[in-house]
Amino acid sequence: MSVIDNFESWKDFLGDRLHDAQNNGISNQAISELAYDIGNYLSTEVQAKNDQEKMLRDLWNAADEREQHAIANIMVKLVQNEGTK
Repeated sequence: MSVIDNFESWKDFLGDRLHDAQNNGISNQAISELAYDIGNYLSTEVQAKNDQEKMLRDLWNAADEREQHAIANIMVKLVQNEGTK
């Protein structure tokens, strides 16, 4: 099973990447911008494979740019206490 097939595994994966970025000195602003860019990419280029991905894509597509930045920041907050490291 791929990490993206299970939402809990996906959150752990994202949490690990977030911690890696923070440990390497990447600023919270840079992480926020990267999360926004990834959200844009996923909403247009990646087919949703489960209900959570579909819901996130629908929320993203319904939001304006300011709201999309808020969604990206919330996703960062969601995974900040996740991870296996």
